[in-house]
Amino acid sequence: MAEVSIITPVYNSSAFLQETIQSVLNQTFQDWEWLITDDCSTDNSVEILRKINDPRIKVNVGEKNGGAGHARNLSLQKAAGRFITFLDADDYWEPNFLEEMVTFMKRENAELAYSNYSRCDENLKPKIEDFRADKEVTFGNLLKTCRLSLLSSMYDSRRVGIEFFPEGSKREDHVMWLNLLKKIPVGKPLPKTMAKYRMHASSISRRKTNIMKDQYLVYKDYMKFSTLKSMYYTANWAFNGFLKYSKLFN
Repeated sequence: MAEVSIITPVYNSSAFLQETIQSVLNQTFQDWEWLITDDCSTDNSVEILRKINDPRIKVNVGEKNGGAGHARNLSLQKAAGRFITFLDADDYWEPNFLEEMVTFMKRENAELAYSNYSRCDENLKPKIEDFRADKEVTFGNLLKTCRLSLLSSMYDSRRVGIEFFPEGSKREDHVMWLNLLKKIPVGKPLPKTMAKYRMHASSISRRKTNIMKDQYLVYKDYMKFSTLKSMYYTANWAFNGFLKYSKLFN
């Protein structure tokens, strides 16, 4: 049984998939399994994945296109590792990511941890300043802004169980983290930059005005807050989202 389960959804990711694969194979920590679910890609992503000769990498092809949350859930159903972490098919880990995170989790007796990550263009060149893991994360402060990024976070499934993604929400990662933080008091920061996030021009995470309604439903439908309370947290999320992406490099 591997100590770490890596969860990856794939959909038409052939342009960047080779770099992502290499970033996992280059990890200094090698006790992992990688559960990849292809969400009915129409490019050659599956062909690329099936060429990898490594028994730790387990590729599943979904029967229908159900979105990233659905693909992650299919992989999570098969996850056997103690530590759960996520890597999208176009993102990148530095070679020390898993080693540093697992060591930190054990040393700090943490149930959940997250690190800094670089915010890059499609060529992995810095685009805006690094996102910094500089605060402990609680259910209360995660309501106002989602500080946890899938590619730079890890949780201990032995202590908190497997947390699945809600299917149907376009903000499934935020809902998942909130549900997880209902179970534990705090997520701990590791202030080291060990991952790279590709900021695509069309990335849904940056089209804030287009997903205000989806974010409102995080609070109204999934957290079961009142209308007024849901509007309050949506406004906080929008303001903090603006600050998150406002400082561009010259």
